[in-house]
Amino acid sequence: MNRDTPRVNRIDSGSTIQLRSRVTDHGLRITYGPGQMPTRGLITLPAFARRRDGVRHFFGTRHDPRDVGALGSGDESVRCVVSVTQVHGTDALVLDRPVKGGETFAGGWDALVTDQAGVLLTIRTADCLPVLVHDSARNVVAALHVGWRGAVAGIVPKSLSLLHQRFGSTPESLQIGIGPSVGPCCYEVDEPVLSRLRAGFRDWRSVVGEAGPKKCMLDLHALVRRQAQGAGVDGDRIRSVRVCTACHPDLFYSYRREGTVKGTMISGIMLSRRRSR
Repeated sequence: MNRDTPRVNRIDSGSTIQLRSRVTDHGLRITYGPGQMPTRGLITLPAFARRRDGVRHFFGTRHDPRDVGALGSGDESVRCVVSVTQVHGTDALVLDRPVKGGETFAGGWDALVTDQAGVLLTIRTADCLPVLVHDSARNVVAALHVGWRGAVAGIVPKSLSLLHQRFGSTPESLQIGIGPSVGPCCYEVDEPVLSRLRAGFRDWRSVVGEAGPKKCMLDLHALVRRQAQGAGVDGDRIRSVRVCTACHPDLFYSYRREGTVKGTMISGIMLSRRRSR
């Protein structure tokens, strides 16, 4: 299997089990054990981050996980799960101290950052991009909720700058994983969005396709990738799950497809061990 191939499986914190697998018609490798439905599971990008690197991550589907509250249940390595109110902004919640289970965080946040082991950062999406960041040198992780508003406002370069300022991260040590979102095949935007995009991103024409008078199809994945590269991250250190949430109701919720929020996918990242001194 190519190292870039997304893997969909049940994440368990303990022993390894034998899994069967198949490749779906939308390019995801799904592994499943006896009694599990083939479409259930969590998407991981092995080339982005692996357990042996001291980090665990996942991009959720409509099947799993179903509830933030259930994450980490029975897993002693998960000390607490962080879930916040998302507001389509660029503000970051930085957790650089021990976090207690049950602790709450007032306000609205679309970027979560921590250098604490066992703190699972989670975000919820239903067409927006889940973006995960790992700095193996500084032992820091981040989870970003990126819609078009956050993207044109610069949540990605702002968050990468924050990692540098607070933790000393450099582009050379960062790995970025971009999860499923609505694709350019289904993401039609009009002039109010385009005007903001033109004002906030000089190379805006490279991430849109014409769709009619004053309308375009926006490639949110490409926009975020270009912003990360503009901040100095090499393209080979950016991994993506290029699957459209609107096109695949079997795997994903989609506000664009359904016209309402029927549910959200949960994605997360966690340091599983402290950096050795």
